[in-house]
Amino acid sequence: MDMLLDSLLALAASPWIYLIVFALAVLDGLLPPVPSETVIVGAAALSASTGRPDWALIAIAAAAGAFTGDNLVYAIGRAVGTTRFRWMRTGRARRAIDMAERGLASGGASAIFVARYIPVGRVAVNLTAGAVRYPRQRFVLLALGAAATWAAYSVAIGTVAGRLVEDQPLLGVAVGVGLAIVVGVVVDRLLAWRRAARAKAVRRRAGDQDPSSSAAANSTGTQPSVVRNTVSRESTYPTP
Repeated sequence: MDMLLDSLLALAASPWIYLIVFALAVLDGLLPPVPSETVIVGAAALSASTGRPDWALIAIAAAAGAFTGDNLVYAIGRAVGTTRFRWMRTGRARRAIDMAERGLASGGASAIFVARYIPVGRVAVNLTAGAVRYPRQRFVLLALGAAATWAAYSVAIGTVAGRLVEDQPLLGVAVGVGLAIVVGVVVDRLLAWRRAARAKAVRRRAGDQDPSSSAAANSTGTQPSVVRNTVSRESTYPTP
């Protein structure tokens, strides 16, 4: 245990910690399993309990990495779209991309901000934003704001945990990571509940507007023809 603590403290005192946080945050934008948030929370907890690393530099490195990763995914979306590779056509990926398209079509700000806190969601939204030619300047501004708030949130959780147990740095790291996991699960459940409520409301409105009952009542006995509107999946955003 003492050896682990010594190793963590040595890493915390090294300038390499900031590069590690930046690199992991970049990769996290591309590969959701990368545990960048865990490292950020842990580093912030060490900062609160030992004074190193510098929590402000950790936040800056995390925000810069997240912003870079999100813009890389946006660029990939513009280059290859959302159907080029097999993993993009799996059921889970298509559901995430379809949801991202709906969020971007309604303005995009909330979708980009919320997605930053959801590992798979952030990839889907940023990839889709590039594929549908979401305005680059608007995306850059929103991605910058989302990255900054995400970094501040991660550092805040670690700082709170580190100050709760200042005399036990390892425990502070564990508490911080645990808090981040709990908050993440709660946010994910709340978002799932919100999506389900919206879907239910849409189905209810569709049912209220369904003319089938009145059509049946006024039927002449002939089979009515049904014309379905098709919505193009092409971008409605202007190409810069």
